[in-house]
Amino acid sequence: MAHSIEWIRFRFQQQQTNSVSETTPLLSSPSLNSPARTQKSAGLSNQRIIIPNNGKFPKSSEKLMKSYLSNKIRTTKYTFINFLPKNIFEQFYRFANIYFLFLALLNWVPSIGVFQKEITMLPLIIVMSITAIKDGVEDYKRYRFDKRINQARTQVFDWKQKQYVKKCWKDVQVGDFVQLLCNEIIPADMLLLHSSEQNGICHIETFNLDGETNLKQRLAVKGFKDHHSSFEPENFYCTITCESPNNDLNKFEGIMESPENKIGFNKDSLLLRGCTIRNTKLIVGIVIYAGHETKAMLNNNGPRYKRSKLERRMNTNVLCSVVIMVLMCFLGALGHSIWVGTFPSWPPFEPPDDSGSFMSTAVSGCYMFLTMMILLQVFIPISLYVSIEVVKLGQIFFINNDIDLYDESTNKRLQCRALNITEDLGQIQYIFSDKTGTLTENKMVFRRCAIMGTEFRHDENTRRLSAQRELVSFDEGLLLQSTDNVNNIQTTKSHTRQKRKISMQHSQNVHSQQQFTASKNCQQPGMNCDSFFTQRVAFNSPLEKEITPDEVLLNRIQDAVVHMDPWTRIKDVTGLENACIIDFFLALTLCNTVVVSTATQPRQRVLSPSLSKVSTVSQEKIQQLFQKLKLSRTSSISTPNHSDSDEPGHLCNKTSLSSEVSPTSSYSADAGTDDSGSRPDLISSVHEMANSVDREDHSICEEADENQSNLEFCYEAESPDEAALVHAARAYNFTLWSRTPNQVTVKLPQGDLLTFEVLHMLAFDSTRKRMSVIVKHPVTEEIIMYTKGADSVIMDLLEESAKEEKQRKIILETQKCLDMYANNGLRTLCIAKKVLSSSEYKKWADLRHEAETSIDHREELILETAQRLETDLQLLGATGIEDRLQDGVPGTIEALREAGILIWVLTGDKQETAVNIAYACKLLNSKDLIFTLNNETQETCESSLDCILDKIRMYKDVNNTRSNLMMDFAPVSSALNPSFGLVIDGKTLNVIFHGNLQKKFLDLVKCCQSVLCCRSTPLQKSVMVKLVRDHLNAMTLAIGDGANDVSMIQAADVGIGIFGQEGMQAVMASDFSISHFKHLKKLLLVHGHWCYTRLSNMTVYFFYKNVIYVNLLFWYQFFCGFSGTTMIDYWLMIFFNLFFTSLPPLLFGILDKDISADLLLELPKLYKSGQQSVVSNLCIFGINMMDAFYQSLVCFFIPYFAYRDSNIDVLSFGIPMNTLSIFTILAHLAIETKTWTWLHWVSIIGSIAFYFFVTMVYSANCVTCNPPSNPYWIMQHQMTDPLFYLICLITPVLALLPRYLFRSLQGTLSASCIFKVQQLDNLDREQRARTIKHWKGLDISANNTSS
Repeated sequence: MAHSIEWIRFRFQQQQTNSVSETTPLLSSPSLNSPARTQKSAGLSNQRIIIPNNGKFPKSSEKLMKSYLSNKIRTTKYTFINFLPKNIFEQFYRFANIYFLFLALLNWVPSIGVFQKEITMLPLIIVMSITAIKDGVEDYKRYRFDKRINQARTQVFDWKQKQYVKKCWKDVQVGDFVQLLCNEIIPADMLLLHSSEQNGICHIETFNLDGETNLKQRLAVKGFKDHHSSFEPENFYCTITCESPNNDLNKFEGIMESPENKIGFNKDSLLLRGCTIRNTKLIVGIVIYAGHETKAMLNNNGPRYKRSKLERRMNTNVLCSVVIMVLMCFLGALGHSIWVGTFPSWPPFEPPDDSGSFMSTAVSGCYMFLTMMILLQVFIPISLYVSIEVVKLGQIFFINNDIDLYDESTNKRLQCRALNITEDLGQIQYIFSDKTGTLTENKMVFRRCAIMGTEFRHDENTRRLSAQRELVSFDEGLLLQSTDNVNNIQTTKSHTRQKRKISMQHSQNVHSQQQFTASKNCQQPGMNCDSFFTQRVAFNSPLEKEITPDEVLLNRIQDAVVHMDPWTRIKDVTGLENACIIDFFLALTLCNTVVVSTATQPRQRVLSPSLSKVSTVSQEKIQQLFQKLKLSRTSSISTPNHSDSDEPGHLCNKTSLSSEVSPTSSYSADAGTDDSGSRPDLISSVHEMANSVDREDHSICEEADENQSNLEFCYEAESPDEAALVHAARAYNFTLWSRTPNQVTVKLPQGDLLTFEVLHMLAFDSTRKRMSVIVKHPVTEEIIMYTKGADSVIMDLLEESAKEEKQRKIILETQKCLDMYANNGLRTLCIAKKVLSSSEYKKWADLRHEAETSIDHREELILETAQRLETDLQLLGATGIEDRLQDGVPGTIEALREAGILIWVLTGDKQETAVNIAYACKLLNSKDLIFTLNNETQETCESSLDCILDKIRMYKDVNNTRSNLMMDFAPVSSALNPSFGLVIDGKTLNVIFHGNLQKKFLDLVKCCQSVLCCRSTPLQKSVMVKLVRDHLNAMTLAIGDGANDVSMIQAADVGIGIFGQEGMQAVMASDFSISHFKHLKKLLLVHGHWCYTRLSNMTVYFFYKNVIYVNLLFWYQFFCGFSGTTMIDYWLMIFFNLFFTSLPPLLFGILDKDISADLLLELPKLYKSGQQSVVSNLCIFGINMMDAFYQSLVCFFIPYFAYRDSNIDVLSFGIPMNTLSIFTILAHLAIETKTWTWLHWVSIIGSIAFYFFVTMVYSANCVTCNPPSNPYWIMQHQMTDPLFYLICLITPVLALLPRYLFRSLQGTLSASCIFKVQQLDNLDREQRARTIKHWKGLDISANNTSS
């Protein structure tokens, strides 16, 4: 579409101005001629053409439609045919599986075979089979879900039958017309063509996509038909051109071409697959994307795979084990060559080859090297990977069922979506947190406002909120007593936990029943799942809704209302201030996207305040009445109402003369001024007719009034800020009554209903940081734009007349109020208006229409038109909204700081608000030295960084302590050695990243205990996380609750989402999800510590037990000429890892607790052991390997010397050695176990009993199981020999004596902090409390001494 001359002139002026951008995002916006812009302009060059499937187009077009993907989905990874090959191929991505396959194949080589060929494949087959079964079960569940979705039915137009017929979702094709009813789920991405609601509106719920329950509006494409007429698919002659399938949920554009014209459309007309139709009886759409090309499916990348830090370190341990094994194999090959060389001629047991020649010594040594690799293959624990997966599942089970992490109010418990990074919770070094909804409740409560420079404090409302806060925290205060009341605390906690446990079990039963009901209902045709899916409307809690108005402001409003005539026009004598007060609250009511709905049925939206029953006579008289009103050019006026009720729904005592009875407001464009002389007669006739209507329908009104009085209305808002402002306006009797795309009805304080025509809605975006609504006043016919947004933006857009003395004073007073609100931690917004002339609006509307129908650069052009209009604003006032801190946030942050974790808060709020919240939640401390960075140029920013670093060097030498910063994150704050904090804004971050100042910035933040980033964008959040993660090589955790936190959560090593007020996008993108920020304390300090310690000890133990067992075979080679033979039956060697020593380590990894949960919470400094990798490092690994070598020597040579001069055979010599090695390995685990339960006893005793049972059965029945060896009756003979029992008793004691002495001396001579704390668990509660108090007192006195 060609641009008009006016549009071209406007675009030229915009490019020539080059004014400073209103906001400074991290990456500067591409200019109109930049490469990025050029790339966007070609958005429709890679386009898709949709031809309707209605039989009106050539058959050749059907081929084009069939070339697109069908609507059938398949989320399974495998099919019946490719399951085995694909799964086996994927499992060989693991190095260990390739390693064992290589050794198994080596055993098939005749010259180097050690064991029976088939037996060597058994361990690998078992491990891979278990993994394959697990993968197969998970994939089968996906298959069943896909089948249920694909077989759901919907109404599709069949052009041959010329009617809608039921088809399965999988049979829907691109170009099909689909008809949906209310509460049905959308089967594919569709372009909305028709809606049964007026103005082509359709409401959808996106809970299945992002978890949000508030309604969202979609509009049918305008211009190709009359929306008041029915839609007939066979009469649709348009072709559609849109962008190719992509995963951008926030961008969609295209054009609809008909023989007459072209019509542009955008994302407001797109219905996404998976959304639910609400509050709309019937809609018709044409399928644009189907199946895996829908935006929802393109965004479904499946679970993300993250490798934990422990898993990466384990690869180093595997590599070390491989090196040790290669050295042992080399020694075996060398020993074999030396031993063969001692024979004067070739050894008699070596047969010659076919030519009669013998193998050379070097070749024989090479073969023996490979033979030794097969013999010592168990050196690498093949079962370790499977065991780790089982242990992590067990850990996650106990984390999910922790009562302390369950929230009764929301019926939510912790959820885990990443099964392989539980141990990373115990090694976190940096936490990146959002503020709103994460640290705060995200329940916005209206606190204060300023109108025309006058501040209204709302003291009564403040006292009400304080009383509610005390009421909420009353029960929880019992648990915050001093440590002197430990017994009372424990009793209270026990009682509370018991109640929560019962509640949690009840919620599990309810949840399972709901899931079963959902599964059944979703299988019904149409996928109508509304019957079991009742949602609570967000942002409508009593705390948010109940607002106590300010008496002074209420009197001002009443005074302004008194001076308003019946036609809702303020008289001139009222003055400018009263007029601005009315405009201020009208702006709060109109400038939003809030939908009015009933509380009992939240999905039923209120469109008009009409009676449920109206007689035919009443309707006729009302129409006559409005005909008279129309002739007097006052159609949109309600008669005065003297009812005291403000609640929506109280209609029967009114005259029902609102313009809302008529869908549109009628007025004459050429109308002049009102005829004041005829007004009294008209008013009297109006009242007379109204009274007549009222008398005739008195009984109907009474019935309707009874129904309406029981009906509570609520507001469904997209954000809590919008809801808070609408609730505030309602508290002052400016009630949002109903909303349609083109009309908004407001109930005024005197009871009148005033319907405004909505001309345009300029939605909020992160670039403009404001939203505007353009309405037409129903009486004055003025075109008014109401705007609300960030004060940093609105103040720069005020009109030139603001330079006058009076206006400057108003702006100055308003700015003081804004600063005061920010200092008190309130969220601030500015409210402004602009009156447009008809010509000015028409000129802008033409530009807006061309921008909306433009094919190229549509988004940029729409943005530019909004920015052009939103200038020369008149300031009305400002609001202060409180977002209260969540319960337990200060204590949680204080504990995490004490644990050595650096905490960064990244928020989009203004700096004053964020700093105040940071002090309130103890992120910043009064003893900290706080630096502030607010620079807009590279030179000043670099200079500020240098100055701050120089000041830090005055307190400590950064160069000498930099290497120790990662080991001691929580330095003691004192006068000589303070903790440092940094406050920085988004503009400065932009300068740092574009000015190559990252290195200096990292040098600074490494020295800071806390960092607060204000006015930061979602992109800046993710870049900050990546910067710290990659350049500082630190373990990072990101936590948030909104869609703007998703990129940050995905960038961190561990991402945590909070079930908040802003949907579930953050939860669905996270690795773990919790209900409150305070749950992070136990999740990290307790479960993180346990998971890391358990898995670290278990992995080291697996390497230890395999090394000690394999070394028995290695020592035997010194006495068998390094021939590669074994003294232990191979079946028993296989059962060693699979059965005899498998269960105790699993329980050790799931249940062991080195320190109790209470002590870990009382002493957060214990968390540093995980940060410093005290349990899992190369030193610990090396010590355990040395211990394993020593124990293997004892376990081999004691039986060797005991049976040295006897005539015992080889397998009889191996049975005692195999038995005592199992005793030693299990006893070693018993020494390392810190917490004993009956399961531990059963597993260890049961493993030993199972070993004897299997060995005896095997010896009694197996004669030729493993030829040429014969294990028949060997175990039975050994158990009749007293020497066997003596060896099995003495050997484990001597083998474990050094480790036992080391553990004993470790607690006596050089007890670590961990060991000292472990001793506290043996004390009673009073002694434990006194000891902890004494320790903390020593720390405090040490701090005072240093200061």
